[in-house]
Amino acid sequence: MELSEAIGRRRSIRYLLPHKPVEREKIQRMLEAARLASHWGNVGSLRALVVERDKASQEVLDALPSPVGGFQIQLAPVIIVWFLETDAIDHAGDRLRELVEVGAIGLGDNRRETLEKTLLPIFKQLAPAMKLPGLNELDCGQGIAQATLAAFDQGLGTCCLGSANPDGIRQQLGLPESCRVLVTQTVGYPAEDYRAGGQRPRQPFGELFYLNAYGESFPRDEAVVEELTLEGMIQDSKPYSWREEELAYLQRALEIKGDGIV
Repeated sequence: MELSEAIGRRRSIRYLLPHKPVEREKIQRMLEAARLASHWGNVGSLRALVVERDKASQEVLDALPSPVGGFQIQLAPVIIVWFLETDAIDHAGDRLRELVEVGAIGLGDNRRETLEKTLLPIFKQLAPAMKLPGLNELDCGQGIAQATLAAFDQGLGTCCLGSANPDGIRQQLGLPESCRVLVTQTVGYPAEDYRAGGQRPRQPFGELFYLNAYGESFPRDEAVVEELTLEGMIQDSKPYSWREEELAYLQRALEIKGDGIV
């Protein structure tokens, strides 16, 4: 699948086939994509715990649902718990030395000395602040996004869910206190059409991006829009006429209780 098409299909798939297991090699490809994502200082603070639903205890499954996504956890063959290991920042010096050795950072014959005497002391001083929420979450998000694209590229569906009790999840899964749970991601084979209700509505391009000065909208070239539409990245945002019937079928087939927003 081309990257543009994968991005176009990268939308939340909430309804998954509970009876169809996901091959571990496909999950591995998602994790490999996450591992290769860019991260400040090359510290790689993103971590994941993969939960296979048919091998998990009910206590673990009960700890995972979000306020609005409980049925998704119960149906998904695989749940990935993405979390951030703040202690990874303590090893920033080792990671930076690796970058210097492969020529990724620094110029000249004195780059190793400059690293040890100038850059590493700065990083050591900033370490407590760098463990706070902020830049780490941003870079971890890049890894999760790459894993999501890898999932769609393999014909899988995913949905990232927040939690009202991330500490409860951390404790139930036995994660260290140095970890912060980011999101849980359901993974499986889609039970619904990728087109679902149409591409999710988004705010106008000109209200989001600027050129050279705040308030000056970045010019949107319609030729680029047409190109991306042909590649499948930009798709029709209107719901298909059969979507309501599909939702009714999914509720019956997957035995989802209740109604309203799910």
